Amino acid sequence: MMKQVFLEKGKYYHIYNRGRQGENLFRENDNYYHFIRLYEKYIDPIAETYAWVLLGNYFHLLIKTTTKETGKPLFRYFSNFFNAYTKSFNKKYNRYGSLFDSPFKRIEITSDKYFKNLVHYIHNNPVHHGFCELIQDYPWSSYGSVISSKPTNLKRDKVIEFFDSTANFINFHNKMHEFDCIKNMIIE
Repeated sequence: MMKQVFLEKGKYYHIYNRGRQGENLFRENDNYYHFIRLYEKYIDPIAETYAWVLLGNYFHLLIKTTTKETGKPLFRYFSNFFNAYTKSFNKKYNRYGSLFDSPFKRIEITSDKYFKNLVHYIHNNPVHHGFCELIQDYPWSSYGSVISSKPTNLKRDKVIEFFDSTANFINFHNKMHEFDCIKNMIIE
């Protein structure tokens, strides 16, 4: 078992988790929308978001924590977010108990190469797991926001800087054959 990393201010992290015992976290479109609304409420004030994907029974996020004083430990904001989502999910589906594996996983991102590979890994998860054939067809990922010019809270410009251009970003993501190598590097 991997040792849990303490969330520190001003650092990049891969945050991920799954449904307890493989249970789906998202059963219908409204679940995805609600997860995103709660994320904006609880996490946007304490972190910048660079990439994300929501898939059936799990999710992945690439964030950078704030350097501002938050008044409480950063993990508490995530805990409040997951608890709020669980409460609403349990009420909607007449269930009780934990929804997520606990504790949520986090890995500090320590290099530009790791950052780029993690963005690729996050965005290619839907293709790799058969949710869609083309990366741009999956609606519950930040890929579309990165290549779009529509307003977004995502740190699009900073993501593109890591790839030098939008064209390089798209080309890098089309290298699906590298997914397994990247996956092995990302998740131990």
